[in-house]
Amino acid sequence: MTSTVTGLPDRYRPLDQVGPDEQTETGVIQTWRAKDRILNRDVAVRVHTPAGPAAHAWITRALTAGGLATPALAMVYDASEGSGDPQAPGGAAYVVNEWIDGVPLAERLAEGPLPEREIRTVLRRLADGVAEAHRVGLAVGGLTPDNVVLRPNGLVGLRGVPAASGSIDGDVAALGALLEVCLTGLRPGEAEPRPLRGPSDLVALARRARSTEPGQALSSVAAMAAILADRPRTRPGAGVRSEQPWGDRQRPAEEQRPDPVGPSAPGTVPPVRPPGAGDTVVAAAVHGDTVDARSVPPVAGAYAGTRSDDRALPPLGEDLYTGPPTGSGYDDEDDDEGRGRRRLLVVGLPLLALLVVIGLAWWVGTSLLSVAGSVDEGSTPSISVPTAGASGSDDAAPAGPAATVQGAEVFDPEGDGEPENDGDVPLTYDGDPGTTWSTVTYRGSAAFGNLKSGMGIVYDLGSSQPLAGVTVTTPRPGATVEIRTADTRADDLDGYEQVASGTLQESSDLRFDEPVQARYVLLWITGLVESGDGFTGEIGEVTVQAAG
Repeated sequence: MTSTVTGLPDRYRPLDQVGPDEQTETGVIQTWRAKDRILNRDVAVRVHTPAGPAAHAWITRALTAGGLATPALAMVYDASEGSGDPQAPGGAAYVVNEWIDGVPLAERLAEGPLPEREIRTVLRRLADGVAEAHRVGLAVGGLTPDNVVLRPNGLVGLRGVPAASGSIDGDVAALGALLEVCLTGLRPGEAEPRPLRGPSDLVALARRARSTEPGQALSSVAAMAAILADRPRTRPGAGVRSEQPWGDRQRPAEEQRPDPVGPSAPGTVPPVRPPGAGDTVVAAAVHGDTVDARSVPPVAGAYAGTRSDDRALPPLGEDLYTGPPTGSGYDDEDDDEGRGRRRLLVVGLPLLALLVVIGLAWWVGTSLLSVAGSVDEGSTPSISVPTAGASGSDDAAPAGPAATVQGAEVFDPEGDGEPENDGDVPLTYDGDPGTTWSTVTYRGSAAFGNLKSGMGIVYDLGSSQPLAGVTVTTPRPGATVEIRTADTRADDLDGYEQVASGTLQESSDLRFDEPVQARYVLLWITGLVESGDGFTGEIGEVTVQAAG
């Protein structure tokens, strides 16, 4: 529907009305998609009727929201209480918001519940934004599936900030309701209320957010964000498949298996049942020459001294041979011969081992003397030591001079839009390994807290040229990396081809198997290093080697 709205400044040209009219205690709010003629961009214009004093409280809240800068909440660009004359330019009361493109959460939930990891990501990012508003005393309001938008780049945005009215407690409850509907979906035709199923911690968090009982209710939105951030994003076997959402990836966490023999106290082992008086222990072959352990009586310990033939075992350390059994057909001559053979084995085996050791010592000594003689004659033995961290073979591409880096920037396609010390990136190619760039600190896992598969820095060489490898220095060894290249700048990881990988040492020479033609080189970090209160990755210097 195309129309015009009187009373707006000429700067804003309304295009289409979006959403139904919002009835408030002070009037009616209509939302329009409009064109900002000066900046040539789409905006959301919300018009309050009547203008003037009736809209004063709403405009005051909008001006407070104008000081926020979080990707989870639509930014406020402009606001005016108006004069109350709907025919005069500037007579209308209005708030101009950032226009958020994407899929409304209500539309996504019509297909069914969200996967567990996507629920955690959406609610955590939304709660982070609302918590920022609460820190300045502003209740956001309007937290409904229709107003929450899943952005194409993987972020979450709330349209219509702020709503005409709201309260901080109401925001907590509204986020709890959003969590519930993410767990149940919005499929039409199903009976209401739908049963609340899903991971137990999410179900409990939703109930706490909506509870009004003292001691059970959630204290704040910031507490909800912290709980969602600290919990693992994936749990295999939990009943909810962690699918890849619209922008993030996931990595599974370990699952604890129950003790198959039942619970026991920490540091103890399950009790062992001693053989009872009525037990019959029979020597039995299990597989070929493998004997059932139950058929071998213990020679020491609490259960030693009992045999199936009722003969007591001798004390530990005495000769277990007690002569031939009665009626076995052996005579004394056979017994003496057997004892002689055993003595021969006892004495002969150590002598044989001693002779072998003497022979080896003689051979090693002869070899060393031969090498020493070669050195005296002027021949120096060649020793080859591989470079730590190199991923190429001995036939790697020969390296030439260092290529000149024209520029570099953080490459974080799966991130949440927050900076990763972007201003320090030039320190990685300034020629000084002592100046470094590092990621922010991630908690819970060296795999970026299970939030994404990796991130890195993309270097622009200015022109396409043959490359032989990359040398990386770091003051914090142990991070795992990949080297990827491309001829054209890409916004996703698939646009870069992997040519080397390795675990970073203090200095790592990551050589390519053969020369690679490329303009852009991506240092892609896949695993971080523990650093006190979390995990991080730190890069001192990156040198791109041209092919020789």
